[in-house]
Formats: sequence, structure tokens, C-alpha cells
Amino acid sequence: MSTTSNDTNETTMSTDTNADADTDTDDESTSKCGASTSASGTESASSTCGASASDTSDTSDADDSSTSSKCGASNSSSSDSSSSSSSKCGASNSSSDDDASNEQEVGATIEDFDADPGQLIAVGLGPGHPEGMTQRAKDALLEADHIVGYTTYIELIPDEITEQADDIYDTPMCGEVSRTEESIDRTLAGNDVAIVGSGDPNVYALAGLALEILESKGATASMVDFEVVPGVPAAQSCGARLGAPLVNDTVSVSLSDHLVPMPEIESRLHSVASENFTITIYNPWSRKRRDNFEKCCEILLTHREPDTPVGIVHGAGREDEQVMITELEELEELGESEIIDMTTTIVVGTEDTYVWDDRMVTPRGYETKYDY
Repeated sequence: MSTTSNDTNETTMSTDTNADADTDTDDESTSKCGASTSASGTESASSTCGASASDTSDTSDADDSSTSSKCGASNSSSSDSSSSSSSKCGASNSSSDDDASNEQEVGATIEDFDADPGQLIAVGLGPGHPEGMTQRAKDALLEADHIVGYTTYIELIPDEITEQADDIYDTPMCGEVSRTEESIDRTLAGNDVAIVGSGDPNVYALAGLALEILESKGATASMVDFEVVPGVPAAQSCGARLGAPLVNDTVSVSLSDHLVPMPEIESRLHSVASENFTITIYNPWSRKRRDNFEKCCEILLTHREPDTPVGIVHGAGREDEQVMITELEELEELGESEIIDMTTTIVVGTEDTYVWDDRMVTPRGYETKYDY
């Protein structure tokens, strides 16, 4: 049995996946928040966050290079060709014409900052549309001096919020480490900063990475009054579109092998599929992960009946939203269809899950205790 529906009223992201890590592209912008910044070029190197800034040029024309500093750590530029680099807050930033990768290693440490630290808040946007954001998330963003995030997520924030911020720092796909460090360095330089993501900051997102980078810099979570503002995760927002599939024990597994080796993912799938959990599958499909999806379907069918109900939600709340309820034996062939991609969340039912009135239902167990 399968059902589909479309909703064209809202534009949002349906997942709280780490989209940066799972993309098929390698784009990344340079840091604007480095403790030290170096650039090869004759145009300019500017910092709005460094304690000091210096410029060394091989040209005799002083007008060809300029450096400004407004906030925290050191910023330097050495120029002998035409290029530019800017820093607005903290972490190391260097550029040259032959750089093969823009992903930055963790640079500045706590010793590079003189200001009293601001507050760092990881904010979950939920499904992405304003109605899906919690009031606490909206308040936290309104209170932040700077908002940092992946470009697509920044675009999901209402204009009335972004217009109140002193600065918005966004980057395209990839670079989640440098972007997270950017938010930390801006905080250590004295700004109140919100780093945002869809869904919840603790579900395949950057809350943990922020704490790891804070530790690597010699800072502490208490020093920046670190706080996580939860959002509605994809499993729950997509589960709501399917009926009631998640009301008993449930687990989530990501098929992305960007950070976790596929053998480990396969082992986890075997473990959870052999038990009677509802399973939410994140990051099910991309051009680089066809084999991962096929292997996942194979493992699920090893442990579950072919007619096990499966819910698929593509682009929840977006103009191209699709909701389908199908059976496990039909799942693999849908991998080549438009409904399954990086914006899709898949919910695999238990041996007790059934479909009623085009909705998935997983009994909680009340029927064993009560008559109704």
C-alpha cells in the first residue's frame, strides 16, 4: 500500500542531518573570524575582530593594500599579487592562489583573545518554517549579535530576525569545522553568537563539534555560557506526517559514511533491525551512496518481513514535499526515484506496525492492558 501527498504552502528543510558532511560538492568560503589572517595579494586584508592587524607589502604604493581591525586577535597580510582576505573575528585564515582546499585547521586558542567572551548558543530551527521554530529558538536568535550557519539554513530564518543581527556569517556546503570554529572565535572575541542548523543541534548536527573545538582551544563551555536550544528533529517532524509510527521504542541510523565507516553502519543496522525497534533512516541516498542504500535495504529484509510498513517523507514542508507509505520489499527500487534523496527521511516500522486509513500506526502496548 502506498500513499502520496504534496504541500506547497511552506519552504523548509526536512532533516537535521549534517548536510555539509554529506554533500557531493566541496565548496567552502574562507574564514572571516580568524585570530590571524594572512593573504597573498595587493588589495586588502581586513579584520573586524582582531586585537591587532598588520600588513606587509612588496609594492611601494601604500594605496594598493589596507588592513583594518575592529575586534580581537591579530591579522596580517603579505601581498605580492592581486588578491584579498578578510577576517571578522578570530580563527586562522590564510589564502593563496594555489590552495587546493579551503577547509581550515583549528587555529586560534584562548590566549589569542583579550575580550571578555560572549555567549555561544547552538540553535535548532526544527523543520525550517517559522511555525516549526520554538519560541526559545526565535528569542535566542533575536538576542544574538552574530548568526552563523550553512547558507540554506540561514535562508530559513525569518527576515525580521536576521535584520536584527549585527552580522550574518554563512557558508555553502562543506566546511562545518571552519564554520563552527568561526562561531567560537566570534564568541571568544566578545560577541553573543548563535550557530544554527535545521532540526535539533544534538541530532547529526554541530553541538558536539562546538564543544570539541572549544576544548581544543583551551576554552571551556562555561566560559562562553554554552547553551543548546532544541528544535524538532526530522524523525519527529516526518513521523508526524506519517501518522503515529514512533510511539514505541525507536532508533535512528544515518547512512552517511563520510564520518562513520560503512562496515560500522552495517553492523548497527543488523543490530537494530534484529530487534523490534522502529528505525528512522537519515541521509538515505546520494550519487555517492547508492551502494549504501542498497545494502541497507538488504540488511533490513534479512531481519524483517517484506510487507513491513515503511514511511518515506521527502522535503517535509517544502514545495516538493512527498509523503509515501509503502512496504519494505518495495523500498530498494525507490532509490532511483525522486522521492529519496538527501532531504528524505525514511521510517521503517516494527513487526507490530500496521497501516490504517493511510497512516502508519505502531502500537504502544495499551491494547494488552486495556479494553477499548
